[in-house]
Amino acid sequence: MARSNREFLLGLVLAGLLIFFGVKALGEGYYLLVAFYILQYVVLATAWNILGGYGGYVNFGSAGFFAIGAYSTVFFYKLLGLQSLKNLSFLGMNLDASHLMYLVLPAAIAMGALISGLVGLATGYLTLRLRGVYFAISTLALSVVVMTLVLNWSFVGGARGAYIIKPAQAAGFSSSGDLVFATMLLVALAALWIARSIERSKLGAGLEAIRDDEDSAECSGVPTLRLKLQATMISGSMMGAAGALFPFFVTYVDPIGAFNLVHTVNSIAMPLIGGMTHWSGPVLGAVLLGGVQQYFGSKNIITPELSLLFVGLLMMVFVAVAPNGLLGLWQRLRSGVKS
Repeated sequence: MARSNREFLLGLVLAGLLIFFGVKALGEGYYLLVAFYILQYVVLATAWNILGGYGGYVNFGSAGFFAIGAYSTVFFYKLLGLQSLKNLSFLGMNLDASHLMYLVLPAAIAMGALISGLVGLATGYLTLRLRGVYFAISTLALSVVVMTLVLNWSFVGGARGAYIIKPAQAAGFSSSGDLVFATMLLVALAALWIARSIERSKLGAGLEAIRDDEDSAECSGVPTLRLKLQATMISGSMMGAAGALFPFFVTYVDPIGAFNLVHTVNSIAMPLIGGMTHWSGPVLGAVLLGGVQQYFGSKNIITPELSLLFVGLLMMVFVAVAPNGLLGLWQRLRSGVKS
Protein backbone atom coordinates (compact mmCIF):
# COMPACT_ATOMS: atom_id res chain seq x y z
CA MET A 1 0.00 0.00 0.00
CA ALA A 2 1.37 3.40 -0.99
CA ARG A 3 2.28 5.84 1.76
CA SER A 4 -0.46 8.29 0.76
CA ASN A 5 -3.05 5.50 0.95
CA ARG A 6 -1.84 4.44 4.38
CA GLU A 7 -2.02 8.02 5.62
CA PHE A 8 -5.50 8.44 4.17
CA LEU A 9 -6.67 5.18 5.76
CA LEU A 10 -5.22 6.24 9.11
CA GLY A 11 -6.99 9.59 8.76
CA LEU A 12 -10.30 7.81 8.11
CA VAL A 13 -9.83 5.62 11.19
CA LEU A 14 -9.02 8.60 13.40
CA ALA A 15 -11.93 10.59 11.98
CA GLY A 16 -14.27 7.66 12.57
CA LEU A 17 -13.19 7.30 16.19
CA LEU A 18 -13.51 11.04 16.76
CA ILE A 19 -17.01 11.13 15.28
CA PHE A 20 -18.26 8.08 17.19
CA PHE A 21 -16.95 9.06 20.61
CA GLY A 22 -17.78 12.73 19.98
CA VAL A 23 -21.42 11.87 19.33
CA LYS A 24 -21.47 9.57 22.37
CA ALA A 25 -20.06 12.38 24.52
CA LEU A 26 -22.81 14.73 23.37
CA GLY A 27 -25.41 12.19 24.39
CA GLU A 28 -27.75 9.83 22.57
CA GLY A 29 -31.01 10.94 21.03
CA TYR A 30 -30.90 14.12 18.96
CA TYR A 31 -27.18 14.20 18.22
CA LEU A 32 -27.14 10.52 17.27
CA LEU A 33 -30.08 11.14 14.93
CA VAL A 34 -28.39 14.13 13.28
CA ALA A 35 -25.07 12.32 12.90
CA PHE A 36 -26.76 9.26 11.37
CA TYR A 37 -28.60 11.28 8.75
CA ILE A 38 -25.52 13.32 7.86
CA LEU A 39 -23.49 10.10 7.44
CA GLN A 40 -26.31 8.68 5.32
CA TYR A 41 -26.12 11.71 3.04
CA VAL A 42 -22.34 11.48 2.91
CA VAL A 43 -22.79 8.03 1.37
CA LEU A 44 -25.58 9.12 -1.01
CA ALA A 45 -23.76 12.27 -2.13
CA THR A 46 -20.48 10.41 -2.60
CA ALA A 47 -22.23 7.65 -4.55
CA TRP A 48 -24.02 10.16 -6.79
CA ASN A 49 -20.77 12.01 -7.41
CA ILE A 50 -19.05 8.93 -8.84
CA LEU A 51 -21.32 9.02 -11.87
CA GLY A 52 -22.57 12.61 -11.79
CA GLY A 53 -19.43 14.45 -10.71
CA TYR A 54 -16.65 12.32 -12.17
CA GLY A 55 -18.56 11.19 -15.27
CA GLY A 56 -20.92 14.10 -15.86
CA TYR A 57 -24.09 11.95 -16.01
CA VAL A 58 -26.89 13.42 -13.87
CA ASN A 59 -28.76 10.69 -11.98
CA PHE A 60 -32.26 11.47 -10.69
CA GLY A 61 -32.77 7.92 -9.40
CA SER A 62 -30.96 8.19 -6.04
CA ALA A 63 -34.17 7.69 -4.07
CA GLY A 64 -34.93 4.57 -6.10
CA PHE A 65 -31.58 2.93 -5.36
CA PHE A 66 -31.83 3.97 -1.70
CA ALA A 67 -35.31 2.48 -1.44
CA ILE A 68 -34.22 -0.76 -3.11
CA GLY A 69 -31.63 -1.18 -0.37
CA ALA A 70 -34.19 -0.37 2.33
CA TYR A 71 -36.81 -2.75 1.00
CA SER A 72 -34.30 -5.52 0.44
CA THR A 73 -33.78 -5.41 4.21
CA VAL A 74 -37.54 -5.52 4.81
CA PHE A 75 -37.97 -8.42 2.38
CA PHE A 76 -35.26 -10.66 3.81
CA TYR A 77 -36.09 -9.71 7.40
CA LYS A 78 -39.65 -10.94 6.88
CA LEU A 79 -38.74 -13.87 4.63
CA LEU A 80 -36.30 -15.33 7.16
CA GLY A 81 -38.46 -14.48 10.17
CA LEU A 82 -35.68 -12.54 11.86
CA GLN A 83 -38.07 -10.47 13.97
CA SER A 84 -39.06 -13.53 15.99
CA LEU A 85 -35.58 -15.09 16.05
CA LYS A 86 -34.17 -15.22 19.58
CA ASN A 87 -31.04 -17.29 19.07
CA LEU A 88 -29.09 -18.91 16.27
CA SER A 89 -26.43 -21.60 16.02
CA PHE A 90 -23.62 -20.33 13.77
CA LEU A 91 -20.27 -22.05 13.22
CA GLY A 92 -20.70 -24.04 16.39
CA MET A 93 -21.64 -20.96 18.43
CA ASN A 94 -25.02 -20.26 19.95
CA LEU A 95 -25.78 -16.58 19.37
CA ASP A 96 -28.47 -14.80 21.36
CA ALA A 97 -30.42 -11.73 20.28
CA SER A 98 -27.72 -9.29 21.44
CA HIS A 99 -25.18 -10.92 19.09
CA LEU A 100 -27.44 -11.54 16.09
CA MET A 101 -27.13 -7.94 14.89
CA TYR A 102 -23.45 -8.58 14.12
CA LEU A 103 -24.60 -11.05 11.46
CA VAL A 104 -27.78 -9.31 10.34
CA LEU A 105 -26.32 -5.87 9.63
CA PRO A 106 -23.42 -6.99 7.37
CA ALA A 107 -25.77 -9.40 5.57
CA ALA A 108 -28.33 -6.61 5.03
CA ILE A 109 -25.65 -4.25 3.68
CA ALA A 110 -24.30 -6.95 1.36
CA MET A 111 -27.76 -7.82 -0.01
CA GLY A 112 -28.80 -4.16 -0.38
CA ALA A 113 -25.56 -3.31 -2.17
CA LEU A 114 -25.78 -6.41 -4.39
CA ILE A 115 -29.38 -5.90 -5.47
CA SER A 116 -29.00 -2.15 -6.01
CA GLY A 117 -25.74 -2.72 -7.88
CA LEU A 118 -27.38 -5.24 -10.21
CA VAL A 119 -30.30 -2.87 -10.80
CA GLY A 120 -27.77 -0.11 -11.49
CA LEU A 121 -25.94 -2.35 -13.94
CA ALA A 122 -29.16 -3.28 -15.75
CA THR A 123 -30.36 0.33 -15.78
CA GLY A 124 -27.01 1.50 -17.07
CA TYR A 125 -26.99 -1.07 -19.83
CA LEU A 126 -30.45 0.06 -20.99
CA THR A 127 -30.00 3.81 -20.58
CA LEU A 128 -26.34 4.81 -20.75
CA ARG A 129 -26.47 4.97 -24.52
CA LEU A 130 -28.73 7.96 -23.85
CA ARG A 131 -27.10 11.28 -23.03
CA GLY A 132 -27.94 14.53 -21.31
CA VAL A 133 -31.52 15.11 -20.27
CA TYR A 134 -32.68 11.80 -21.75
CA PHE A 135 -30.52 9.80 -19.37
CA ALA A 136 -31.63 11.95 -16.41
CA ILE A 137 -35.31 11.37 -17.24
CA SER A 138 -34.77 7.62 -17.56
CA THR A 139 -33.24 7.42 -14.07
CA LEU A 140 -36.20 9.34 -12.67
CA ALA A 141 -38.49 6.84 -14.37
CA LEU A 142 -36.65 4.04 -12.57
CA SER A 143 -37.70 5.46 -9.18
CA VAL A 144 -41.31 5.76 -10.32
CA VAL A 145 -41.38 2.15 -11.55
CA VAL A 146 -39.80 0.75 -8.38
CA MET A 147 -42.12 2.80 -6.16
CA THR A 148 -45.16 1.52 -8.07
CA LEU A 149 -43.99 -2.06 -7.54
CA VAL A 150 -43.46 -1.51 -3.81
CA LEU A 151 -46.84 0.19 -3.37
CA ASN A 152 -48.55 -2.89 -4.77
CA TRP A 153 -46.40 -5.51 -3.00
CA SER A 154 -48.21 -6.48 0.18
CA PHE A 155 -45.39 -8.74 1.43
CA VAL A 156 -43.18 -5.70 2.15
CA GLY A 157 -46.08 -3.68 3.51
CA GLY A 158 -47.30 -1.96 0.36
CA ALA A 159 -48.62 1.53 0.99
CA ARG A 160 -48.97 0.79 4.73
CA GLY A 161 -45.25 0.32 5.25
CA ALA A 162 -43.49 -2.25 7.43
CA TYR A 163 -41.86 -2.38 10.84
CA ILE A 164 -38.38 -3.71 11.55
CA ILE A 165 -38.19 -4.76 15.19
CA LYS A 166 -34.52 -5.00 16.13
CA PRO A 167 -33.14 -6.28 19.46
CA ALA A 168 -33.04 -3.65 22.19
CA GLN A 169 -29.44 -4.48 23.07
CA ALA A 170 -26.30 -5.28 21.09
CA ALA A 171 -23.29 -6.90 22.71
CA GLY A 172 -20.54 -4.35 23.32
CA PHE A 173 -22.83 -1.33 22.88
CA SER A 174 -25.25 0.42 25.19
CA SER A 175 -28.04 -0.15 22.64
CA SER A 176 -28.58 -1.65 19.21
CA GLY A 177 -29.07 1.89 17.88
CA ASP A 178 -25.42 2.62 18.70
CA LEU A 179 -24.37 -0.43 16.70
CA VAL A 180 -26.46 0.70 13.71
CA PHE A 181 -24.88 4.16 13.93
CA ALA A 182 -21.37 2.69 14.13
CA THR A 183 -22.14 0.54 11.10
CA MET A 184 -23.35 3.55 9.10
CA LEU A 185 -20.16 5.33 10.09
CA LEU A 186 -18.11 2.42 8.69
CA VAL A 187 -20.15 2.47 5.48
CA ALA A 188 -19.55 6.22 5.09
CA LEU A 189 -15.80 5.81 5.63
CA ALA A 190 -15.74 2.94 3.12
CA ALA A 191 -17.61 5.13 0.60
CA LEU A 192 -14.94 7.83 0.93
CA TRP A 193 -12.19 5.25 0.44
CA ILE A 194 -13.91 3.94 -2.70
CA ALA A 195 -14.45 7.45 -4.11
CA ARG A 196 -10.84 8.47 -3.55
CA SER A 197 -9.58 5.21 -5.05
CA ILE A 198 -11.74 5.71 -8.15
CA GLU A 199 -10.59 9.31 -8.46
CA ARG A 200 -6.96 8.17 -8.64
CA SER A 201 -7.54 5.13 -10.86
CA LYS A 202 -7.92 4.53 -14.59
CA LEU A 203 -11.67 4.43 -14.04
CA GLY A 204 -11.56 7.96 -12.64
CA ALA A 205 -9.39 9.21 -15.51
CA GLY A 206 -11.76 7.62 -18.02
CA LEU A 207 -14.82 9.14 -16.36
CA GLU A 208 -13.14 12.55 -16.40
CA ALA A 209 -12.52 12.16 -20.14
CA ILE A 210 -16.18 11.24 -20.63
CA ARG A 211 -17.28 14.27 -18.65
CA ASP A 212 -15.08 16.63 -20.67
CA ASP A 213 -15.95 15.28 -24.14
CA GLU A 214 -17.41 11.80 -24.58
CA ASP A 215 -17.06 11.73 -28.35
CA SER A 216 -13.39 12.62 -28.15
CA ALA A 217 -12.89 10.03 -25.41
CA GLU A 218 -14.41 7.32 -27.62
CA CYS A 219 -12.22 8.35 -30.55
CA SER A 220 -9.20 8.13 -28.25
CA GLY A 221 -9.99 4.52 -27.39
CA VAL A 222 -11.63 5.04 -23.99
CA PRO A 223 -14.17 2.21 -23.39
CA THR A 224 -16.90 4.68 -22.46
CA LEU A 225 -19.83 2.28 -22.09
CA ARG A 226 -17.87 -0.14 -19.90
CA LEU A 227 -16.66 2.65 -17.62
CA LYS A 228 -20.14 4.13 -17.32
CA LEU A 229 -21.57 0.71 -16.44
CA GLN A 230 -18.93 0.25 -13.76
CA ALA A 231 -19.64 3.68 -12.32
CA THR A 232 -23.41 3.10 -12.35
CA MET A 233 -23.06 -0.25 -10.62
CA ILE A 234 -20.70 1.11 -7.94
CA SER A 235 -22.87 4.18 -7.38
CA GLY A 236 -26.04 2.08 -7.10
CA SER A 237 -24.38 -0.37 -4.71
CA MET A 238 -23.29 2.42 -2.37
CA MET A 239 -26.77 3.95 -2.33
CA GLY A 240 -28.28 0.54 -1.66
CA ALA A 241 -25.87 -0.05 1.23
CA ALA A 242 -27.00 3.23 2.83
CA GLY A 243 -30.64 2.30 2.30
CA ALA A 244 -30.17 -1.16 3.81
CA LEU A 245 -29.36 0.36 7.22
CA PHE A 246 -32.24 2.85 7.12
CA PRO A 247 -34.95 0.42 8.40
CA PHE A 248 -32.82 -0.62 11.39
CA PHE A 249 -32.44 2.98 12.50
CA VAL A 250 -35.99 4.28 12.00
CA THR A 251 -37.64 0.83 12.62
CA TYR A 252 -40.42 1.68 10.16
CA VAL A 253 -40.27 1.99 6.39
CA ASP A 254 -42.98 3.20 4.03
CA PRO A 255 -42.85 4.30 0.37
CA ILE A 256 -43.16 7.98 1.27
CA GLY A 257 -40.06 7.88 3.46
CA ALA A 258 -38.00 5.51 1.36
CA PHE A 259 -38.70 7.23 -1.98
CA ASN A 260 -38.63 10.73 -0.51
CA LEU A 261 -37.63 13.40 -3.02
CA VAL A 262 -35.27 14.78 -0.38
CA HIS A 263 -32.91 11.85 -0.99
CA THR A 264 -32.61 12.70 -4.67
CA VAL A 265 -32.36 16.46 -4.23
CA ASN A 266 -29.78 16.28 -1.45
CA SER A 267 -27.64 13.71 -3.24
CA ILE A 268 -27.35 16.18 -6.13
CA ALA A 269 -27.16 19.41 -4.13
CA MET A 270 -24.47 18.30 -1.70
CA PRO A 271 -21.77 17.53 -4.30
CA LEU A 272 -22.80 20.64 -6.22
CA ILE A 273 -22.35 22.81 -3.13
CA GLY A 274 -19.18 21.13 -1.88
CA GLY A 275 -17.53 20.46 -5.22
CA MET A 276 -17.89 17.61 -7.71
CA THR A 277 -14.31 17.08 -8.87
CA HIS A 278 -12.86 15.85 -5.56
CA TRP A 279 -13.93 13.14 -3.10
CA SER A 280 -14.09 15.66 -0.25
CA GLY A 281 -16.66 17.89 -2.00
CA PRO A 282 -19.71 15.69 -1.26
CA VAL A 283 -18.55 15.35 2.36
CA LEU A 284 -18.32 19.11 2.76
CA GLY A 285 -21.73 19.61 1.17
CA ALA A 286 -23.33 16.86 3.27
CA VAL A 287 -21.98 18.23 6.55
CA LEU A 288 -22.96 21.83 5.78
CA LEU A 289 -26.32 21.30 4.10
CA GLY A 290 -27.30 18.29 6.20
CA GLY A 291 -26.42 20.10 9.40
CA VAL A 292 -28.44 23.18 8.42
CA GLN A 293 -31.45 21.07 7.45
CA GLN A 294 -31.40 19.08 10.68
CA TYR A 295 -31.00 22.22 12.80
CA PHE A 296 -33.86 24.12 11.21
CA GLY A 297 -35.99 20.99 11.16
CA SER A 298 -35.47 20.39 14.88
CA LYS A 299 -36.49 23.99 15.64
CA ASN A 300 -39.60 23.67 13.43
CA ILE A 301 -38.41 26.73 11.55
CA ILE A 302 -39.00 25.22 8.12
CA THR A 303 -41.16 22.36 6.87
CA PRO A 304 -39.80 19.59 4.63
CA GLU A 305 -41.39 21.32 1.64
CA LEU A 306 -39.70 24.63 2.47
CA SER A 307 -36.46 22.73 2.99
CA LEU A 308 -36.64 21.51 -0.62
CA LEU A 309 -37.31 25.08 -1.75
CA PHE A 310 -34.30 26.28 0.23
CA VAL A 311 -32.08 23.61 -1.31
CA GLY A 312 -33.33 24.45 -4.81
CA LEU A 313 -32.58 28.14 -4.36
CA LEU A 314 -29.17 27.33 -2.92
CA MET A 315 -28.38 25.16 -5.94
CA MET A 316 -29.34 28.02 -8.27
CA VAL A 317 -27.02 30.38 -6.38
CA PHE A 318 -24.09 27.98 -6.55
CA VAL A 319 -24.63 27.23 -10.24
CA ALA A 320 -24.46 30.97 -10.94
CA VAL A 321 -21.78 32.05 -8.47
CA ALA A 322 -19.64 28.97 -7.80
CA PRO A 323 -20.35 26.24 -10.38
CA ASN A 324 -17.39 24.22 -9.05
CA GLY A 325 -18.68 24.35 -5.48
CA LEU A 326 -16.99 25.59 -2.36
CA LEU A 327 -13.77 23.76 -3.19
CA GLY A 328 -13.61 25.42 -6.60
CA LEU A 329 -14.43 28.80 -5.08
CA TRP A 330 -11.66 28.36 -2.50
CA GLN A 331 -9.12 27.39 -5.18
CA ARG A 332 -10.15 30.39 -7.28
CA LEU A 333 -9.81 32.80 -4.34
CA ARG A 334 -6.46 31.31 -3.33
CA SER A 335 -5.07 31.58 -6.86
CA GLY A 336 -6.31 35.18 -6.98
CA VAL A 337 -4.49 36.02 -3.76
CA LYS A 338 -1.25 34.42 -4.99
CA SER A 339 -1.38 36.31 -8.27
